Amino acid sequence: MPASQQIESFGHHLILGISGTTLSDEDKRALSELKPVGVIFFGKNFLDGVPYEVWLQSFRDLHDQIREYAGRESMFFTLDHEGGRVVRTPLPITRFPHAMLLRSHAQEVAKATGRELKSLGINLSWAPVADIYSNPQNPIIGFRAFDSTPETTAEAVCEYYQGLKASGIVGSAKHFPGHGDTSKDSHVELPILNLTLEDLRIRELIPFKALIEAKIPIMMTAHILFPKIDPHWPATLSPAILKTILREELGFGGVVVSDDLDMKAVSDMFTQKGTVARAFNAGCDLFIVSRNIHSSSIERTYKIAEDFADALSQGSLATSVVEAARARIEKLLAITPQYSVETLDKDTLLQHAELAIACTFD
Repeated sequence: MPASQQIESFGHHLILGISGTTLSDEDKRALSELKPVGVIFFGKNFLDGVPYEVWLQSFRDLHDQIREYAGRESMFFTLDHEGGRVVRTPLPITRFPHAMLLRSHAQEVAKATGRELKSLGINLSWAPVADIYSNPQNPIIGFRAFDSTPETTAEAVCEYYQGLKASGIVGSAKHFPGHGDTSKDSHVELPILNLTLEDLRIRELIPFKALIEAKIPIMMTAHILFPKIDPHWPATLSPAILKTILREELGFGGVVVSDDLDMKAVSDMFTQKGTVARAFNAGCDLFIVSRNIHSSSIERTYKIAEDFADALSQGSLATSVVEAARARIEKLLAITPQYSVETLDKDTLLQHAELAIACTFD
């Protein structure tokens, strides 16, 4: 396969960030040449401080242009939309409280959230957070988790996932095998957790196991080093964690997606030759490159794609591994609805606002 085709084939495994509210020349180039299977949106992709219909039309145009330049009929249009501080969208999209306040309303909130995401053409939400609020000093998870115990967290995340599913949104569990006990933020450095496999089994893995039993189709990795399980590689690059624990012990057969490769915990690793092959061989199928952290350039995305092409041509990455990953992705994409951007009526938004208020009074 020519190198240009191998680079394009990386697009089958790529969720790409877009630079702003309109497509830049770099965006157009990447969408046309890499043809990513999906995109991830952030606050920078929405006009703010303007009326609903104005920013919605702008986003509708962006949505349509992405599909046009990527040349794909079906794509994953994705968003981090947990509630609390992890909300990217302008008003009047409902700002539900963080997960810790949603427990008794988890499914109802997820259904309302799903309805709003559909109106934005979003078909995949990077939620629910299946981490446990086990470390009060955690700088990145905290109240993004549903609870501080495994059992109540497991119950809540399954309720939330079922709500998303009922509303036609694909859900994704994160961050496997558990980010709740860290004291560092993987956006800026690599957290290290000295937990044994048995420690994980009796706490961190319980919500993920429950979601796997509920048939959640995507599992997002954690950029965390667990030296008592794999002393060399963080979970995103660890076969001990992704193959032995996730695939074999827990029986997960869906799509494994990396957390953002622009996060500082792993970003330097992914500038080194062979890292993409290591991630595939460890068990990753799909990769997020957000271009939202440290002003990541499109050239960095191309270097990752070129590393993928080199690994295939040199034999350090077997075609069979890539084909198996692609098959899992295509199987999910085939059943993922494709939505157009539409205006929500005021009564629906008022009902959702009342639900958000109700969550804070329980």
